[in-house]
Amino acid sequence: MTGGRFPALARRGAGLAVLPLVVLALWQAVVWATGVPPFILPGPGRVGAALLAHAPMLAEHAGFTLANLAMGLAAGVAFGVVTALNLALSPVARRLMRPLLVAAQAVPIFALAPVVTLWLGYGAPSKVVMVALVVYFPVTSVLFDALMRPPPALEDLARMMRARPLPELMLIRLPHALPALGSGLRLAAVQAPFAVIIGEWVGSSRGLGHLMLMANGRGQTDLMFAALTVLAAMGVGLFAGAGLVQRALERGRP
Repeated sequence: MTGGRFPALARRGAGLAVLPLVVLALWQAVVWATGVPPFILPGPGRVGAALLAHAPMLAEHAGFTLANLAMGLAAGVAFGVVTALNLALSPVARRLMRPLLVAAQAVPIFALAPVVTLWLGYGAPSKVVMVALVVYFPVTSVLFDALMRPPPALEDLARMMRARPLPELMLIRLPHALPALGSGLRLAAVQAPFAVIIGEWVGSSRGLGHLMLMANGRGQTDLMFAALTVLAAMGVGLFAGAGLVQRALERGRP
């Protein structure tokens, strides 16, 4: 590691460490300044105590939510990649599927959640499908756009060599589209937690969304904020993981 890079990384790490402290300080300042009762807005100390007091229960519900997130992300990304490849390869598929994709995205996920839950029940499958539906479109859209815009020089080379469509797609277009796939993954990582929580709100007996509803109904606002904190940490972790995947894909680009 060079001498110039280390201070930059140190400054970045210090910034990341200071930001949560600033947010916590502002949060506590708002509680003190407004005098709002704890059942409306508990201070960070109360939320921290709830995190410790209910740690086993939070971990159990977080595990259910995280498992649904992981399965939904994997399914959504897999179907999104396959769809983007087919759209890039087949003009017929583009004419038939693109209008359907756009129309499907016009339906809010809030409207789909009761239908998906009715069809698949209150267990994990409905949450996995909700996440996959939310993840599917950004991955498909971003990857397809990148597949259709290869570097002009390589496109000319493929044309000169009379490359067949499938080898051209897999050997020329796809490697250069991988960084765009990484961007799609980061978008998916941001949107996926919303989908799984909506699914758990609509109908579930487990998960952080279910726990938040239960805590709200019992007036345990500190526990509700604790579950929200765990969910936020989960989202940040997913986003950071997607960022690592994106950088790996960028390094692997020819």
